Amino acid sequence: MTAPLDGIKVVDLATLFAGPLAAAFLGDFGADVIKVEHPAKPDPSRGHGPARDGVGLWWKVLGRNKRTVTLNLSDPDGAALLRRLLADADVLVENFRPGTLERWGLGPAELHAVNPRLVVTRISGFGQVGPYARRPGFGTLAEAMSGFAAATGEPDGPPTLPPFGLADSVTALAAAYAVMLALRARDATGTGQVVDLAIIEPIMAMLGPQITWYDQLGYLQPRLGNRSNNNAPRNTYRCADGRWVAVSTSAQSIAERVLRLVGRPELIDEPWFATGSGRAAHADELDAAVSAWVAKRDRDEVVAAFEEAQAAVAPVYDVRDILADPQYAALGTVRTVPDEELGEVRMQNVPFRLADTPGEIRHAGRRHGQDTDAVFGALGLSADELAALRERGVL
Repeated sequence: MTAPLDGIKVVDLATLFAGPLAAAFLGDFGADVIKVEHPAKPDPSRGHGPARDGVGLWWKVLGRNKRTVTLNLSDPDGAALLRRLLADADVLVENFRPGTLERWGLGPAELHAVNPRLVVTRISGFGQVGPYARRPGFGTLAEAMSGFAAATGEPDGPPTLPPFGLADSVTALAAAYAVMLALRARDATGTGQVVDLAIIEPIMAMLGPQITWYDQLGYLQPRLGNRSNNNAPRNTYRCADGRWVAVSTSAQSIAERVLRLVGRPELIDEPWFATGSGRAAHADELDAAVSAWVAKRDRDEVVAAFEEAQAAVAPVYDVRDILADPQYAALGTVRTVPDEELGEVRMQNVPFRLADTPGEIRHAGRRHGQDTDAVFGALGLSADELAALRERGVL
């Protein structure tokens, strides 16, 4: 079976985390992704988080489906080798601070002179232009500046950041989408283009109509904890066994079912109950009704009762629950992947399914520079030339 991106060559120069994840998404659907790392400074994700027997586990996920090579781009010979590697490539993914590639003679103009069909994907904290362009930028800063942190957390608490790379992950999805659009445009024009992605922007696009609300009404989204200002009851509730469930009532019919289930049908007849905003204004009363009912029952009993009433509920899972859940098993959400260092490793599978050309995780992240000789040997470098470049620190 031919994968959708068979024949697409992607060169991944990026680190931490949006760029490498975007390249991984392309590799999941058949692109030949070549991960380029500095000979003496591997991708920092290899050392982030827990490790097993000295092998970084985050890298195993982020580096999946990639061949790995080493190359010192700041060395003129390294820059020349990259130009050779890109001569027949389709996509470059990079996240250096703006101006860095240009300083090495590897800016878009120089690269398009070598390969006019190349899609140059540039991911940075603040974009390629503007007063902040040359600042170092990470997902945490994007979560802060986008409006996400200001709207997240308890009403009387501080702005809250996520404990994982949310902005980077959203940017990775946006970058993969942008690459596909640029490749589609290339089909029509025959030429590649530059994709400029600032990490501060994609997460802002996910935050809904906050800018429009403020523009039209002067309204600022407040911190509401787990509540919503659009509907209620909407919260997490603690069960008798100490576990938690989440309840959502975005639809009026669901809200009515929940209140009947928890034994408070009289609230449905209140005039304010007829709209989501009306219910949100009475969230204290509605939360008290739901939490009192939930608190008397174990989680499995709560979920079963909600399902029977056709009301919307979900258990609050940690990873142990995910791995034991039959719905995730049916979807194939978690994949066991072969790995040369760890034997097998489980990780999240491709995040969606195509009926005829599904994606696949073929292998986990490979060792630092594992494919250097094979990749550059295919460009015509002899074993002696490779050895000499390695001795000089170019490879």
